Amino acid sequence: MQKLSVLSACFAIFLCLVSNRLIAEVSDDIELPDISDSTGTFISPREEKELGNAFFRNIHRQLTINQDLEVQSYIQSIGHKLAAHADPQQSPFHFFVVIDKNLNAFAGPGGYIGINSGLILATDSESELASVISHEIAHVTQRHLYRAFEAASQLSLPTAAATLAAILIGSQSPELGQAALLAVQANSMQQRINFTRSNEQEADRVGMQTLVKADFDPNGMPTFFERLQQNSRYYGQAVPEFLRTHPVTASRISDTRNRAEKQPYRHYPDSFTYRTIRTKLRVLGSKNLDATRRYFLTLTEQGTPEQRAIANYGLGWVALKQQHFKEAQKIFSKLQKTLPEKPTLHIALAETATESRHYPETLAILKQARQRFPNYTPLSTLYLSTLIKTGQAQQARQEILPLIHSDRQNPKIYHLLAQAYGKLQQPIESYRYLAEYYYLTGRTEKAIEHIKTAKNFTGINFYQHAILDQRLAFFIEEVRILKLGR
Repeated sequence: MQKLSVLSACFAIFLCLVSNRLIAEVSDDIELPDISDSTGTFISPREEKELGNAFFRNIHRQLTINQDLEVQSYIQSIGHKLAAHADPQQSPFHFFVVIDKNLNAFAGPGGYIGINSGLILATDSESELASVISHEIAHVTQRHLYRAFEAASQLSLPTAAATLAAILIGSQSPELGQAALLAVQANSMQQRINFTRSNEQEADRVGMQTLVKADFDPNGMPTFFERLQQNSRYYGQAVPEFLRTHPVTASRISDTRNRAEKQPYRHYPDSFTYRTIRTKLRVLGSKNLDATRRYFLTLTEQGTPEQRAIANYGLGWVALKQQHFKEAQKIFSKLQKTLPEKPTLHIALAETATESRHYPETLAILKQARQRFPNYTPLSTLYLSTLIKTGQAQQARQEILPLIHSDRQNPKIYHLLAQAYGKLQQPIESYRYLAEYYYLTGRTEKAIEHIKTAKNFTGINFYQHAILDQRLAFFIEEVRILKLGR
């Protein structure tokens, strides 16, 4: 069976949600939207938020989401920088990296934007990466997702809901999925292609404006498009998903190049973080670390001092992945002393100590680094994790709890909190938050198991019982709806 599109799956989830009045709080009601309405009220803000959350959970089910703290932080940082200059404004946006060597980027509902690690590695400059993200942001701000769905679907709500839900389940259930795929293929594909082309042109124009306002090189967009087009003749039948969903035409290249050339020329240097993130992704995705090591060794003898530092950073990560801890520590320590203003080098030292299970050393490095870089989220998160490992779970719990309220869709926070409660010998709370972690990562049946386990412990109080019962009912209902496909 052909690979199912994430967008179709996400709308399947959405239609399941609205048709069954299922949202974050089980007791709340939701008005059914009229999918034939062309007035721009296809979806309410609350429905859009729930759709986005469901979309992200589905992404977790089908794809591997990058969990590296620095990679996450970087893509969110550059994404939010661009989103702050988007017009019209939409809040919030959520940016994440998919671990996949293939070139792809996509925009989902609720402002969820995913970038494949393979696409990041395919860029030659930070402005090229920013151009892709700004393009996807434009798809969101210009409401292309909802317009496209409305244009393609003339089905009644129950029929559309059943069909699109079956597409989602089709990734796991051939009996249900085949009929859905035939129904989708029966739609006017040419109409959808034409519509996509117009969307792409608009996203280019709007994205270019965002790119310039955010102080990135506008030439990054046509330069990246040109390279994709030039390389496309080598792909054969294996055309990257990004080119299937974002067809690069001569007119698009010409239009973006003309718009870029109207901007005053200036130099746009890449950030140190962009270079380290690409380096780390190259190492983490390497299937031949010895070859990767040789690649970085050649780069240590050429380029600017910063470029040589990046090459040595890559060598350090190769050594760390090969469990050559002393070598990695030596490399990162030297880099950290040379470039003490770079927080990523402090993290590299801390991660080396962590991998070699020298947790007190890790904590000492992070304490010192946090004083210097108090607002660098990866440092703080790694610090909290290390507190738990060094028997300071109570302090970790106190610092983690406020984060739940500010970042409810971050699975990492729930996982850390579950670990903290586990160390504090509070299994009910530990299993409760583990259930939330599994739910947010798309493993609802696993979440159900952990809620049931929590309910079996003695000493459960009325408040805990009520919360567990509510979440259990919610999880069970969602699984039921997805299995029914209606």
